[in-house]
Amino acid sequence: MAAGQQLAVVSSSFFFFFFFFFFFSGALTFPLGPENKPSHVCGYESCHVTKPNMLNVHLVPHTHDDVGWLKTVDQYYNGDRNNIQHAGVQYILDSVVDQLLKNPDRRFIYVETAFFFRWWKQQSSGVQQTVTQLVNEGRLEFVNGGWCMSDEATTHYSAVIDQMTLGLRFLNETFGPCGRPRVAWHIDPFGHAREHASMFAQMGYDGFFFGRLDYQDRARRMMAKEQELLWRASDSLTAPAADLFTGILPNGYNPPEGFCWDQSCDDPPIKDDPDLEDYNVDDVVTRFLTTAKDQATVYKTNHIIMTMGSDFQYENANLWYKNLDKLIHYVNAQQGNGSKVNLLYSTPSCYLQELHRANLTWPLKTDDFFPYADSAHDFWTGFFTSRPALKRYERVSNSNLQTCNQLEVLGGPVSGKGPFGEGDSQTMKEAMAVVQHHDAVSGTAKQHVANDYARRLANGWQRCQVVVSNSLAALSRSSAERIYCDNLNISVCPLTASSKQFSVSVYNPLARPVTWPVRLPVNGTSYSVSDAKGEAVDCRVVPVSRATREVRKNRGFAVNELVFQVQAPPLGYSTYSVSLLQDGPPPAPTRHRTPAAIQNQFLRVTFDPDTGLLSSLSNLETNQSVGLTQNFYWYNASDGNNSESNQMSGAYIFRPNSSTPFIISRTAKTETVQTSVVQEVRQWFSPWVSQVVRLYNDSRALELEWTVGPLPIEDSLGKEVITRLDTSIKTSGLFYTDSNGREVLQRRKDFRPTWNLKQSEPIAGNYYPINSRAFIKDDVDQLTVVTDRSQGGGSIQNGSLEIMLHRRLLYDDVRGVGEPLNETSVIFPQGLVVRGRLLLSLERPPVAADTHRPLAEEVVLQPLLTFTDGVLSPDTRLEFSGLQAALPPAVHLLTLTQWDRDSVLLRLEHQFQSWESKVNSGPVTVNLQKLFSTLEVVGVSELNLSANQWKDEMMRFDWTPQTDKKPPLLKTFEDPSMWEVTLRPMEIRTFLLRVHLR
Repeated sequence: MAAGQQLAVVSSSFFFFFFFFFFFSGALTFPLGPENKPSHVCGYESCHVTKPNMLNVHLVPHTHDDVGWLKTVDQYYNGDRNNIQHAGVQYILDSVVDQLLKNPDRRFIYVETAFFFRWWKQQSSGVQQTVTQLVNEGRLEFVNGGWCMSDEATTHYSAVIDQMTLGLRFLNETFGPCGRPRVAWHIDPFGHAREHASMFAQMGYDGFFFGRLDYQDRARRMMAKEQELLWRASDSLTAPAADLFTGILPNGYNPPEGFCWDQSCDDPPIKDDPDLEDYNVDDVVTRFLTTAKDQATVYKTNHIIMTMGSDFQYENANLWYKNLDKLIHYVNAQQGNGSKVNLLYSTPSCYLQELHRANLTWPLKTDDFFPYADSAHDFWTGFFTSRPALKRYERVSNSNLQTCNQLEVLGGPVSGKGPFGEGDSQTMKEAMAVVQHHDAVSGTAKQHVANDYARRLANGWQRCQVVVSNSLAALSRSSAERIYCDNLNISVCPLTASSKQFSVSVYNPLARPVTWPVRLPVNGTSYSVSDAKGEAVDCRVVPVSRATREVRKNRGFAVNELVFQVQAPPLGYSTYSVSLLQDGPPPAPTRHRTPAAIQNQFLRVTFDPDTGLLSSLSNLETNQSVGLTQNFYWYNASDGNNSESNQMSGAYIFRPNSSTPFIISRTAKTETVQTSVVQEVRQWFSPWVSQVVRLYNDSRALELEWTVGPLPIEDSLGKEVITRLDTSIKTSGLFYTDSNGREVLQRRKDFRPTWNLKQSEPIAGNYYPINSRAFIKDDVDQLTVVTDRSQGGGSIQNGSLEIMLHRRLLYDDVRGVGEPLNETSVIFPQGLVVRGRLLLSLERPPVAADTHRPLAEEVVLQPLLTFTDGVLSPDTRLEFSGLQAALPPAVHLLTLTQWDRDSVLLRLEHQFQSWESKVNSGPVTVNLQKLFSTLEVVGVSELNLSANQWKDEMMRFDWTPQTDKKPPLLKTFEDPSMWEVTLRPMEIRTFLLRVHLR
């Protein structure tokens, strides 16, 4: 993107206004990358010439460098711990650059910007100039370009967008347009999400290539020559906005058998000295021609692609390139003898260009590529839940990062350097980006690597806490020390437990006001709470639950919890003052009996007095009621001693020994707490499973707070624990899950939309990723379950929904990680204890999204609490909102982050699908100049989703699907004015704003 280019691009009707505005206020310019000189020949222009009447074999040299898996990120980069795996990324890049310079025909692609960024910083200016030349000539090409190659099942779309933006920004600012990837490249993730394809399309990619898909799906597609297709990745965005050409690679991401020439491979090199007895050129050429022709039979054009590389290969790139040079020379020499095969060094984008030039029609796909199985009994559906504590920590960290980003903007320059020292959001951004990797949040790395991911998040949050404290000090006009209590989920906060008077500031990262329940660990029995206006807030003290006491090992923490509801303004905070009362009432008592029901003005929940279990849920507003029972079960993980297959459950694979789970207990011991603020039924199923059924006074959702672990293994049985909701809803085998937290997809038991499934695993083969919600419904009722992390689940029986909560396994599943998923810690040496929440809503199907969309949003971006001991000074500002007014219910402020000194990056999102709400599924217009209370917006330009191209310059290949009619032309809608932007269902719009602090 050219430096000095003006951002403001508008319709001609506003030309005069823009000319007047910018002439007198100064042109709005943001250099997003070095200028692309005309002499640069990169991208599609740098591709080698192909031969139209031959089979063109595109050889793509590449390495797949996991950003953590068997070794940590640092160990992989440095080449440390080679006793685990021989891999050193810095040496790969050193070697590849050296070898590319020796032959201008050679090509190489690189993917993981997290590694390249680190390597680049360590290079001399001379090496940097050399690498820039290779990039400008298309000899070194970046594909995908995110900080990592993200997982697609367990990642939330907001974190994926952030990590892609981080990586692509570095490439853009370092190399300009020649550094911009044209192709998305997800060769290793274990199944593929429709929302990822939608995001890639909106980021401007021309195509997408991946390596893994279900073995039955691949077999059918090979027969039908449908391994290349057009993926229509949204049912709300007008085609082709979310259309993405998608190619399935022939060998995963490995070279064809017999043609691997890395130092880690055993295939013989090409020996072309005829005077030596082991001369093998004729044999190599013959075998390769056979391999190429065989591959061509299952693809559609006279172009095929071969991935020449694999995990952490090219550390000695000379081995690969010397043999590839020979292979190309000797195979192409056969053309003089009539051969019709042409080999060339290539890249995924050059291959894609040839497919586009073929001008064919392509099969259309509208669902996703989950679940993934590599054989009949090997479904990769266990990782949907693996390492549930890390999955939750990642989700909390994402919320904290968004708060940090927002306050860095709202607080101004003092946020980075203020009364609490120097802080930054960059460390947290990089940590979060690394954790999106497909072996990180997925839970499929070794234990010491998972620990390293958590450590990175913790370090990033420490840096962000300084930013948050500095910003809140500036906004509140109080430099009093702020305390962070990161263990409130187990009722641990030393300040609140010991202080007689303190305040709590509640920052709300959403662009609409929220009401949120606060539970603070205390040792007193009675407190008063007042809000920012000095008005009393209803509060109650309840005893800490038995499960919480046991999790904390009874080590002298607070014995009670202070419970009250807070309200926080949009993109702002509200402060509550808390004081211990000397002579107040005692804590609410616990009654050891099961109540007939608990209810508030919205919901009524009944219990079976004989079992202590849920029996029904009613919505009092809509006068609807469903039978609802809920319990906990565990599947016995296969140990491989099975007559059908020796496959075991592991970090990746879910393989229960039986389709019938073991019930943990048919009854629950209960105790009840009922107050004006909250009603709780505390259920105890076993020493390792308990739950609190919780209904707050003004909530439209029922909370199920589950605590599971340590999972017992004394019986030598691995356990995979689920909770199952059984209802009277007539589901007809259907249920629904979200895709990466955004659009919802319909699922059907024992069914795949694009092929005739032969079901061999009735449980694991019906599990899907649940990122933020799942629901079941009929014509009358919809029960939606909002989760607090990514989990796996399914609807195995009509009217039921089961969600896997925790896994503890005793065997490795032989997919590479090399250790059982058996988590312990210093605190939990007997096994990990995990706690989480499910939120249940019951609504009529036509209006259910009006409840579950904002509910899931609140769980993903939860308020941040900070604490101050003692009495605040009188001039402290107790309440603040960064917005002039709340955004409409359909609009979500997805991103607000500092871009450079005078500009911020803003993403606004329409969070409803086109079909799911009569009230909120229409277009919504937002005025950018009337958005912020502390920022004056003086310039605006729109970018693509990943913020590495101007929106009006984003040109993508057009593709034609195999349908009876062509898709309608993409409608272009003009905004009402330069400052007023209109969002349509599921649309995300990205803006670079030039701002001044008011």
